[in-house]
Amino acid sequence: MAPSEAMTERRKAELALRSAEEFQRRLLACTQDCVKVLDLEGRLLWMNEAGMQALAICDLAPFVNCSWIQSWEGEHAKVAQDAVEAASKGATTRFTGYFATTTTKQPKWWDVVVGPICNAAGQPEGLLAVSRDATEHKLNEEALQEAHLQVARSEERWRSVFENSAIGVALTDLNGRFQATNPVYQKMVGYSEEELRALTFVDITHPDYREANRALAAELLEGQRQQFQIEKQYRRKDGGLIWVRNNVSLVPGTESRPRFIMALSEDITERIRAEEAVHRSEERFRLILDSAAEGIFGCDPEGTCLFCNPAAVRLLGYDDPSELLGKNMHALEHHSRADGTPYPIEECPIYLGFKTGQGVHRDDEVYWRKDGTCFPVEFWSHLVRRDNSTLSAVITFVDITERKQAEEALRKSERLKRSILEINNAIITNLTKDALLRSISAALQPCVPFDRCAVTLYAPETDTIHFLAVAGALRSDYFQPGLEVDRTETSAGWVFDHQQPLRRNLDEEQQFANERRLFEEGLRSLCAVPLVLRGKSIGTLSVVSREKNAYSEEDAQFLQEVAIQVALAIENMKFYEEIAALKARLEKENIYLREEIRTEHNFEEIVGNSPALLAVLRAVEQVAPTDSTALIYGETGTGKELIARAIHNRSARKDRTLVSVNCSAMSAGLVESELFGHVKGAFTGAIEQRIGRFELAHGGTVFLDEIGELPLETQVKLLRVLQEHEFEPVGSSRTQRVDVRVIAATNRNLREMVEAGRFRSDLFYRLNVFPLQLPPLRERRADIPQLVALCVSRFARRFGKKVEGVSQETMARLMSYPWPGNIRELQNVMERAIVLSTGPTLRLDKDLVPVVVSEGSPETYEIPAPGARPAPASPFGLPTLEEVERSHILAALQQAVGVVDGPKGAAKILDLHPNTLRHRMNKLGIKRSAHRRS
Repeated sequence: MAPSEAMTERRKAELALRSAEEFQRRLLACTQDCVKVLDLEGRLLWMNEAGMQALAICDLAPFVNCSWIQSWEGEHAKVAQDAVEAASKGATTRFTGYFATTTTKQPKWWDVVVGPICNAAGQPEGLLAVSRDATEHKLNEEALQEAHLQVARSEERWRSVFENSAIGVALTDLNGRFQATNPVYQKMVGYSEEELRALTFVDITHPDYREANRALAAELLEGQRQQFQIEKQYRRKDGGLIWVRNNVSLVPGTESRPRFIMALSEDITERIRAEEAVHRSEERFRLILDSAAEGIFGCDPEGTCLFCNPAAVRLLGYDDPSELLGKNMHALEHHSRADGTPYPIEECPIYLGFKTGQGVHRDDEVYWRKDGTCFPVEFWSHLVRRDNSTLSAVITFVDITERKQAEEALRKSERLKRSILEINNAIITNLTKDALLRSISAALQPCVPFDRCAVTLYAPETDTIHFLAVAGALRSDYFQPGLEVDRTETSAGWVFDHQQPLRRNLDEEQQFANERRLFEEGLRSLCAVPLVLRGKSIGTLSVVSREKNAYSEEDAQFLQEVAIQVALAIENMKFYEEIAALKARLEKENIYLREEIRTEHNFEEIVGNSPALLAVLRAVEQVAPTDSTALIYGETGTGKELIARAIHNRSARKDRTLVSVNCSAMSAGLVESELFGHVKGAFTGAIEQRIGRFELAHGGTVFLDEIGELPLETQVKLLRVLQEHEFEPVGSSRTQRVDVRVIAATNRNLREMVEAGRFRSDLFYRLNVFPLQLPPLRERRADIPQLVALCVSRFARRFGKKVEGVSQETMARLMSYPWPGNIRELQNVMERAIVLSTGPTLRLDKDLVPVVVSEGSPETYEIPAPGARPAPASPFGLPTLEEVERSHILAALQQAVGVVDGPKGAAKILDLHPNTLRHRMNKLGIKRSAHRRS
């Protein structure tokens, strides 16, 4: 090879070397790795620029020949030592280690590759260590590990939540088929997880909700929704229905798992039931609110209306509830008082109730309507509280306009009645004309002012209006008491005819003559009302005044009420005048009657002068002034009551009552009540309290006729009255004292009755203090002519007949008859004789004097036929007393045609009580024939 060619080759080689070295420099300059050259012991020989920057080394000199191994920390130094040793032997190793930068000490992770640098013989003569900053990778790796750990933990937590969730969780594929369910969901629907895997969510959804559910799921899968909620019904395995609320979302898929649908399902059956109950309750509440006649609204503490019912809207004059809702109710309906003055909300009782926590009830305020009118209300405010906090108030109110009007009318009526009562009290005691009108005028003046008041009465006999009385401050020469005017010529006549009040303004109208005369006297107002009594007009009451339009309709009504009392007062006045006249007349008649009574019942009536009678009268004179008990013996008809009255009239008790009691005429069950009285309810039929004869005779005398007929149990009480002067009414425990003188009479032999045990001996001795034996008429025949003359005079005057005397034959027959019925029988015979008499001389028919009938069978006596002859007398010539009484009763029955009771009966003829007569008939064995007339 030529030298030039050799030079060229050498130059080419040098250029190639320089190019390779330049490439190597550019390569080392461009690399971001830390490149180090180490000796075989691991000491640093060289480091590239990128390495120095990575390790924050500005000057490499201090680090040359320093151990690279010692720059590593902890266990990483051992790893670096192992790598150097391996590289020295020709191996290449790789490890990740940690050490901080030299100057800044910033910790970094390094990915290191250590390999040998070999000579031409292939032997390691140095080491090359290339380090790459792996800090970020290491951190990412740790984060990834942590993420994997968190995922593992999250999956564990999710599984725990899934299994232990309080609500149901269901996972389905995109077609809705169940993939997984938790126990709560399984229990909710009644299926096991295996059974659910064969179903879709549509299969257990109620048909009413399937379409809506499908539509929502489709929107979810199409991305139109991120999630949706639905409340629906599930059909359980057992057929039952439950309500659920599902929160459904689409879970994105991963590389290992496709997308799926997750439903969180909550059983809301109880909530739905509660809501339905609440809804029903609200419906009922709304129905009640809508049906209530009272206005009802609710408001919060600021007064804002929360709700209201139709009645509240109507009462407040609004058209729709929306006009009230959300508005301040105080500003709408409670803004002013009744007089129109402002009503600040701070003074509102409802507002104050919120502040004090108390309910409110008021009935003295007004509510305002939409149209600006107001009405009186009664309202109640009830607070709604929760947890010691007032949430709202419910106000109920009613329109009390009618009640207020009724109360005002009642007050006016009470004032009217009070005034009328005062007027009535003022006039009721005035019974004369002048005093009556003065009292009317004085009572009316405070209520209805007037200048003159007049009372007129209608005079039917003259068809005129008569001025009864005139009073007042304004006198008149014309309108005076006693004035009579034609009924048709006066306003009083119009009021009388029409029975209507009349008010007249005399400036405008003067229809009648009296009105024109009143106008001339300066009077301008008239008010007249009728006096009506039991539907009939009797007159008028009128007032007049000099004031114009002085009388209103209310004044007329008030006067009409007063007129009713005035009419009664006038009637009382007339009654008083009539009673006064009758009283005067009665006083005169009383004097006459007293004389008659004295003649009728005193000694003037006891006719005769026989020794037996005179002895009795002397005894009467002796015992009368005393208060001693007298016992009068005598046959029936001998005048025992007349003697008792004579004793009373000559005693100190003559001005008090003589009460006669026929003991035989009272039934045994009622005799005690008759004598001593009874209280209400003492026995069956005692419907009211009754005063007994002893109480009635207090201060006077009691005459007990037929004392022998008194029952034994009553005799005990009578004995107490005689001894202690006190008794107890039947049915009462109250003891009553009386001051009574007792006179008794009997036709029985009380001594024999005492011995027979039919009369108490102690009572007999208390009664028999002063015995009086009355002689029968047959023992005082000398008195018969005088008695006959008295009877003829009395009965002739009574019957209006003129009888001048008695024939001798008649008198002889009367003198010869034994008179078993004594004076009573004689009176009856004479009365019949006077009735039958036809001339001035009394002649007694033969059939008028009873005959004695002989004794027959004691059980079969009949009423003798007319004309029947008497039975023969006893062998001694005179019949016994029992035969005479029996014959006399038979004669009375014959005359009465067998009738005992009644105005024409035998008891009336004999002047006996019917029970007494029946008792004596039974005793004597007298029976009425079966064909008697009743």
